[in-house]
This record gives sequence, C-alpha cells and structure tokens, in this order.
Amino acid sequence: MLQPLSRRVFLALTGSALAAPYLPVGKSAEVPSLLDHILLGCRDLQAGIDYVAERTGVRAAFGGVHPGRGTQNALLSLGERQYLEIIAPDPAQPDSRNLRAVSLRMLAEPRLVGWAVHPGPLAALAKKLQEAGVAFDGPTPGSRKRPDGRLLQWHTLELKDDAFGLLPFFIEWSPDSLHPSADAPAGLRLAHFELATPQPESLTKTATLLSLDVSISKTDQPQMRATISGSKGKLKLTS
Repeated sequence: MLQPLSRRVFLALTGSALAAPYLPVGKSAEVPSLLDHILLGCRDLQAGIDYVAERTGVRAAFGGVHPGRGTQNALLSLGERQYLEIIAPDPAQPDSRNLRAVSLRMLAEPRLVGWAVHPGPLAALAKKLQEAGVAFDGPTPGSRKRPDGRLLQWHTLELKDDAFGLLPFFIEWSPDSLHPSADAPAGLRLAHFELATPQPESLTKTATLLSLDVSISKTDQPQMRATISGSKGKLKLTS
C-alpha cells in the first residue's frame, strides 16, 4: 500500500531523528489493536529485503509497483491482518517527482516512514472527524496489481495534520481483496510499536480521539519505533 507523503514527513525523512531516553506516558497496548501495516522505507528494494532478512531470518516477497508514483514494495506478514511493507523507488520510474519516491532516494539506511490502521468503514470515520472539526483528505481509492495478476483495491483517509508524520493514515480494504498479510512470507511478529514526541500530552489527546491505543513517549524529536521478532532475534526500527 502506498499513501501520499506530507511535507512534514518529507522533512522528517531528510532530517535526523534523535533517539534520546524517553518517559512512558500512560498505559497502552504493546501493538495498537487497529494497526494494519508499517512502512519501512529504503533507497533500494533488494537492499531493504536483505536488511530485514539478515536480521530476522525471513525474506520478504515482491509485492508490486505503484505506477505513476515511482515506488515498488516487498511484503512480510506480521501476523493476522498485520504486515510490514518495505517500500523503495522503482528503477523503471527514475524520473518520478512523487514526494515519497524523492524522499526514499535520499535515505542513507532503512527507516520507518509511516503506518496505517484499519478503523472499519471510512465513511463513518470521516463523519466522526467532520463532527470533531478535524481536517482530512479522502476517502481516496487506490489499487495495485499483485505479481500473480490479482488486483488489490482499497480506500484511504489521510489527516491534514499528521503530527510531523507520527499519526497514521486510515485504510479500508475492498471486501474482494486478499489482505496482504494472508499470503506474505510468515514467521515474524510485531512485538512493540510506539510513538515518541516532544508533546506527549497533546498527541495522546489526538490519539484518544482517533481511538488509537498506541504507546506514546516523550523525546526531543518526533519518532516512530517498532520491534519485530523473528527466528534470529529482534529487529528494532525507527523513523
């Protein structure tokens, strides 16, 4: 899955994230219950696949390309209805000016670049956000052809203010589309996912409004953090 990249996320990707000691804020699940997938950005897809395989013992399978957006991906299941998307520029679209593709080309090493949740019908979420005065784009349709020729279809909704890339985008999969976690290579588990921010109280308030049971910590700069467990141990990823 590919979601448009905001200017805030672009700046975070091309800057440096400071992984300073942090203080937990409240109690929440180790993994948000609505989490659909996390995105690991890299400059080269094969290098990204190797990076994860060498550290977890599981090799991702090619997922497909995003025509007109300049990117391609590889997928790994993280359990039931959760997966890791390794996303990188598509060499067949070298002239793409898509902000996501441009930022991925600038990455020195693999980094988390986003996450998605599945809240149920997006029409209901859109109504809730409108009533709460929260600005958003969508629901917007999307699709990608799998290597086997099957078409995946979905709708997404993106917040206008994503808290410097920390807040997720929202996805509703078409009923006739196989969820990527169902047949992506298995053997991994998302053990922990959290957000870190200089303003944890404010982000916690927004997360509560969005029904996100995500752990939120305090740090000097915005950062996503994930821990994936595999046969070779634990892989820790940050934005």
